[in-house]
Parts: sequence; C-alpha cells; structure tokens
Amino acid sequence: MSESSISLGGNLWQITACDERFAEVLSQRYDLPPVMAKIMAIRGIASENVETFLNPKLNNLMPDPFVLKDMQKAAEKVAQAIINQQNIAIIGDYDVDGATSTSVMKLFLRDVGVEPMVHIPDREEGYGPSKKAIDDFYNAGCRLLLTLDCGTTAFEPLEYAANLGMDVIVLDHHEAEVKLPEVYAVVNPKRLDEDNDYPYLKYMAAVGVVFMFTVALNRSLRQNGYYSAGRNEPDLKKWLDLVALGTVCDVVPLKGLNRAYVAQGLKVMAQRNNKGLTVLMDKANLSEAPTAFHLGYVLGPRINACGRVGDADMGNQLLCCDNDYQAQLLADKLNEFNVSRKDIENYVLQDAIEKLEGTPQQYPIAFVYGKDWHQGVIGIVAGKLKERYNLPAFVMSVENDEVKGSARSIPQVDLGLLIVAAKEKGLITKGGGHMMAAGFSLEEDKLEEFREFVGNYVKEKIGDEAIIPVVEIDAVLDVGGANSQLADNLARLEPFGAGNPEPRLLLKNVRIVKPMLVGVGHVRCILTSENGGSIKAIAFRVGDNEIGNAMLNPQGAKFDAVGVLRRDHWNGRDDVQFIVEDLRKI
Repeated sequence: MSESSISLGGNLWQITACDERFAEVLSQRYDLPPVMAKIMAIRGIASENVETFLNPKLNNLMPDPFVLKDMQKAAEKVAQAIINQQNIAIIGDYDVDGATSTSVMKLFLRDVGVEPMVHIPDREEGYGPSKKAIDDFYNAGCRLLLTLDCGTTAFEPLEYAANLGMDVIVLDHHEAEVKLPEVYAVVNPKRLDEDNDYPYLKYMAAVGVVFMFTVALNRSLRQNGYYSAGRNEPDLKKWLDLVALGTVCDVVPLKGLNRAYVAQGLKVMAQRNNKGLTVLMDKANLSEAPTAFHLGYVLGPRINACGRVGDADMGNQLLCCDNDYQAQLLADKLNEFNVSRKDIENYVLQDAIEKLEGTPQQYPIAFVYGKDWHQGVIGIVAGKLKERYNLPAFVMSVENDEVKGSARSIPQVDLGLLIVAAKEKGLITKGGGHMMAAGFSLEEDKLEEFREFVGNYVKEKIGDEAIIPVVEIDAVLDVGGANSQLADNLARLEPFGAGNPEPRLLLKNVRIVKPMLVGVGHVRCILTSENGGSIKAIAFRVGDNEIGNAMLNPQGAKFDAVGVLRRDHWNGRDDVQFIVEDLRKI
C-alpha cells in the first residue's frame, strides 16, 4: 500500500508489505505481541532464526575463526612473535572503526605481555599505510606489521614493507580486488576467493574482523602453551564494548554475528569498565544504559572528531587509557574537537549547497569541491548532501594540487564498485569503501574527467528521472496505541541500525498542541487524537523547514505523523515520546 501524496519532508510514504499469515505464525509459535511478530516478518526473520534474533549470542553466531582464509597462518605468526617477545607494529585508521580495531588489538597484546607500536595516520597523511610510517617502524626494530581497517588495496606501500623484510598481516573489511597485496597474510571476509559458507561475515566492520582474530590468536597462544606458565588467559569478552562501538559507527548491517557483537557489547559497556569510555559517557551526560543510538550519535561522533579536526590517535589513546586523570583530559579534548568539528562542518555544508544550487547540474549527482574545505568534515557533508538531494554525493577538498574526497550513496549505486572502476581507469590515485560510503584521492587536473565518469556511471544506474525518497512504514496506529507497553515490546527488537532499522510508525489524524522551539532548531509539542489519546513529541533540526513551520503554526489542522517511539529517560523520567521524522497535512 502506497501513500501517493508527497509529505512535507518531500517523501513518498509506503506501508511496508507484510506476510500477515507468517506474522501470525510467529506470534503464536513464540508467544510474541502481534506488532513484534509483524515487524520481524517485515525484516525477513525466518522462523528458525527468531531465537537468535531476539537473543543474539556469540556462541551461536560466531563460526570457527579459521574459516576465513589466512586467519590460521596469521594467528600462528603473531603468536610466535608474542612468545618470542618481538616488536609488533600496528597501522590503523582515523575513524571510529579504526580506533576501536586498533584499541582491541593493542589491549589484547598488552594483556599478553607485548606493548605494540601504534600509528594512526592523520588525514593529511591519508588513509592506510605509508612508506614513512613503515620506515619509522622498521628503524625502530619492528619486523611484524599489522594493518587494521586498511591495507587490502595498499599494494605499493605493503610491497615496500615486504621488500624490507617485514612480515605484513592485513586485517580488513574493505572491498577487495582480484589481486591482493603480496604480503604474509590478508584476512578479509570480502576477499573474492572466500568460500562464503558464512555470508554474514562479509557484513563485519574491521573491529569485528579484529575480534575474530583475537579469538584465533588466543587459541594459538593456548595451543603453544603460552598460558601454562602461570600467565592468565585474557577474557576476550571484556572488549566487546569497543567491538559494538566500531560496528555501529561503521554503519554495517546488524545481521548475524554483528547483531551479537552489538547486543553483547552494549551489556559490557553498561558495566562501565573501560575508563576512557566511562569518562566519555559522563561528559556526554549519558547516565542510562547505552543503546545503539547512543553509540552512533553520542559517543561515536566525539571519537570521530579527533580524526577529523584534531589528533587522529587521541581516540585510540582514550579507549586504551587506564588512568582516570588522563582519561578526563582526553575526553575533554575530544569534546572540544567535536564542537570545532560542528562549526567547520556547517561552513563547508553551506558553501557546498551554494555551489550546487547556483550552477546547473548535468548529472544526477551532487559533485562539489572547494579549496579551503577541511578534509575532516567532507564525509559528514557528503552524507548531508545525499540526504538533501537523494542523490549520490561526492565532496572533495583541494589542497596543493591534490584532491581528497568522500562519497555517500543511495541504495541504487554501489560506491565500492564505482571506486574500484575509477581506480582501474586511472582516474583516482587511491580509494576504497563500501556500498554506501567511500573515500578517494585524485590529482586536481583529473577532476572534470572524474566528474564525467561518476556522472555517467550513476546515470546508467538510476536514469534521468528524479528519485523521490520513499519512507517505509512498519505499522499504523492511533496515538493511544503509542504507549509504554508498545515501546517496551519494540525495544526487544534492538539493537537497531543498518539492516535492522528502528521500527517506523504512522500516527493517523493527530493535532499538534503546545508547540515550542527548543534547542537549536528542534520543535517540541504534544500530539493528540480525537479518541482522547495524547503523547509528547519532538522533531529534531526542523526549525528551518516545512515540517518545523507546520508544527509551529498548526492552525488547528490535522496531520499524519511518521516517526519512532522511544522511552524518555531525560532527567530521570520514565516516559515515552514520539520522535517526529515527517508530517503530511490531511
């Protein structure tokens, strides 16, 4: 069933089709409330997978780590290095997935008696391993290098490391080419020669791959008798809080093993044993048990900020910090970086919009660049342009004749494949990414040729017709049905994220009462129905658009409202509120 009129947010609303008979079977077989069963049917949860979906556990969802190619040889190599107390070097990435991957590996090695050398490149140096970092490690006596969340397509620098006599192990999750770096081991579930017996492993963030590697490495150490001399075997599950954080922030699908990582990791995080994370939660006024929402929108951006506008290594330092005072200093600095990031981001976003809307666009893309744009925010800006225009967005910063870019996509266009194709044509010097997000570099004189290639590539995928965004709705109800019992039932479907979105509800025939502007462009109100029901509601960042205007000036009109239902624990409350995402005037 489709709602044909365009909403105030410029969207088409669509009630998601559901196999009602299957939903009824799920409800009866597993004693589920009908709304839960319906949403699980919509999400495509097979009857035999209901238990693991509602209670995702590592024991049920993690296969033997050795199913991944090169995992066993990589684990045995690192185990021997630990046993022989060799120097181990790590090169990570500057985003949250990179910071958490590096931290999990560093904390494991520290627990088993080795303090690794770590390098997180800043955005000026660029993504992935560099010859300078390799030289620094080599000169410091390191002959074993681990690249985390990078390395799968870093052919030249890793060949350089191998020629120096270094053993290189890549632990990554980015799209792979047919050719792999000629190094000791490449552990990546997206290798084209993987067996695919466990297809959900391809969804893992890098931190998920690294955690699987620690399981394999721990086994190798145990089998080699490393723990028989009185050394304590580490409890690997204590690092699942970091695995959950990186998994959510890298926006990978919360399916299969990822779902277990996040569900179990949130429980670990609630215990507040990681000093750095605990201080960061306190600085963000997060006193309740964290959810995937808090990871993605409260904690993640603060850790990401250091890689965007500050010291790229600071996130890793915080997550590995075991000193309260130092953790306080680091968390304060991350908060400062986050404030600065927001200001810089707003400037670049407004400049990009002016450039795009002031020039006729030949292709169905948002393709824009600037010479004074901070590289650290172009990914966020690309995401916001993608949301604004519902088109793939490519945002680039030009510095010293070199262009560094970030892209965000719509479901019809796979950016990972696009970047591989562009690299094969020699249009970009390096790049990598996933279906929905990518990063790349190119020379300035290739900009227009790259624009033409990207434009034609996207045009072939989506055509010339403007794509109107479709908002998928899981359930339709009256205001009176949006109550605490429903909120509790929906919460059983957590963790929410990519692949398992938070259930979107349609409240029919509501009136907007007592609207007020709060914070920076948010609108708070009460939604009421003719049946006497009412619920508190808020819409975020709508003060300057049609949704906000309608909420602040309802003039007695009736609306249909789409959004999500959440528990409201602010200032010790235990209530529910409706988060308005879109409106349509009746």
